[in-house]
Amino acid sequence: MAFDESLADRIREALVNQKNVTEKSMFQGLCFMVDDKMCVCIRDLELMCRIAPEQAEAELEKRNCRPMIHNGKTIKGYIFVDEEGYKNPKDFKRLIDLCLDFNKVAKASKKKKKKG
Repeated sequence: MAFDESLADRIREALVNQKNVTEKSMFQGLCFMVDDKMCVCIRDLELMCRIAPEQAEAELEKRNCRPMIHNGKTIKGYIFVDEEGYKNPKDFKRLIDLCLDFNKVAKASKKKKKKG
């Protein structure tokens, strides 16, 4: 699992006022779940942001941002932002706020049934 611990600390600080935050190892990095929904993740030095699909389209027009591609398909509403895109505290806060805003309306993944 590869991620930048100082970036993880920045996210922890940004999410400190959220009531239900958990951390999970996912996507070869670390994901921050808010209300049991994936909100923002870190892989290496990139942020993976889960935001409104229409907002993602606007973000992808900016530099330092790329779509999430899984099995050859672009995943709507998920973007990767490189270090230059979030280095500035104002940009970092804006991205976290976009993730939190979408988290309020995002659907949670279905819980896996326990075997037994």
